[in-house]
Amino acid sequence: MVAFTLVEYVRMAGYALAVVGSLLVFLEFFQLPSYVSYDPDFESYNVDLSPRDVRQHTWAGRIGALLAAAGFALEFLAFFV
Repeated sequence: MVAFTLVEYVRMAGYALAVVGSLLVFLEFFQLPSYVSYDPDFESYNVDLSPRDVRQHTWAGRIGALLAAAGFALEFLAFFV
């Protein structure tokens, strides 16, 4: 059986957080922006830009970015421990 040290556990936790966060950010790229709507009757997209109504990022992308940053921070910590 392989015995892991605390550094290996921290490094693996950093990898896991970074992977989950990166997947959430990757899924963010496939979200349809709130200012774009599809009209199936005319088979066309409509773009309504109003600066107050534009929502560019979802919570999945924001949480993913935070998880990826936390994962890389743990990997950085494990490097120096």
